[in-house]
Amino acid sequence: MASTVHLAPLVLSLLWLIASPPLVSCHLRPPDTFSYHGGLLLTGKLDISILFYGPIGRTQKRVVRSFIKSLNHGGGTPKPRVTSWWDTVESYQSISSPDHSAPKIAVKVVSQITDRSYSLGKVITVDFIKSMVKTATAGKPPAGLVVIFTGKECAVASLCRGRCYDHGVIDNQPYLIVGNPEVECPGACAWPFLKSSYGPPGITLKPPNGNPVVDAILVNFAAGLAAAVTNPFMTGFSKPGPKSWPLEASTMCEGMFARGASPGNPGKVALDGKSGGAFNAYGLNGMKFLLPALWNLLKERILRCLDT
Repeated sequence: MASTVHLAPLVLSLLWLIASPPLVSCHLRPPDTFSYHGGLLLTGKLDISILFYGPIGRTQKRVVRSFIKSLNHGGGTPKPRVTSWWDTVESYQSISSPDHSAPKIAVKVVSQITDRSYSLGKVITVDFIKSMVKTATAGKPPAGLVVIFTGKECAVASLCRGRCYDHGVIDNQPYLIVGNPEVECPGACAWPFLKSSYGPPGITLKPPNGNPVVDAILVNFAAGLAAAVTNPFMTGFSKPGPKSWPLEASTMCEGMFARGASPGNPGKVALDGKSGGAFNAYGLNGMKFLLPALWNLLKERILRCLDT
C-alpha cells in the first residue's frame, strides 16, 4: 500500500523566498509569454541514441531503460502511470500542429554506446559535445534525439550553475546531456533525495529505486526529455527565464512533484510500503519513478502525476 508524506515548513519557505532570486510561482497562472514560437517539435517516431560517458553502473542503465520503455506501455500498470505523464508532453502537439491533433510519440532506443574511459576528457565543453553526438550516432542514421549521460568524474561546462541538464542542437541534431550529481552539485541536482544547498533545508526523500544519485539523474533526464521534445530547436514552447535560460515545459514548476509542494517541500508524494521510497508514477514491471511536474498547456495549470 502506498501512503503519502506532506511537510510544509512555512517559516523556512518564507526565508527561502526572501533569500532566493525570483522564480515563477506555479500556484498562479504564468505570464502569457509562455507560448509556442512556431518551430518544430519532436513527434511521431522518436529514435533515441544514448551515450553513457564514463563507467556508468548497471542500476542507472536499468532505471533509464525501464523509464523509456514505460513511456509508451502502460497496460496493466497501476495508476498513476508514466504514460499519463508522457501524455502531457504529447499534448503540446495539439497547439503546434495545423489540425490540432496530438498523435502518440513512440520512443525507442536505437543505439547505446558506453565510453568507460572518458576518451574526450573529464571537462566537457560545447566543442566536446559535438564529438560526443557524433560518437553516439556513428554508423547509424541520424537519431531523433541523442542523449548523453555523464559519469561522476565528469564536469560539464554548461551545468551546475542552476542547471542539471542541457539540451540544444548540433548540426541539426537535437541532443540532451544529463550530468551526474554524485560529486558535482549534489545539493543542486540531487534534491529531493539529497540535502539541498539552496533555499530552505526542506526534507529529503528515500529514492524509489534504492539509489539517490540514480533516481536524481532520472528526475533530471525526464525533465530534459520533456524540454527537448517540446522545444528541440529553441523555437518551440518556452518563455524567458533567469540568466537567459528559457523556462520550458518541465521548468515552469521546478521542484514540484505532487500536490502541496512548496519551496523545500516536494509535496504529497506516495511512499512504497516496503522500502519507503518516494514516487509519483508507476512504470512497467513494478518499477516506480519520481517524475517532475509538467506545465499542462491545454488547461494552463501545473500537472503532477498524482493528480491524474
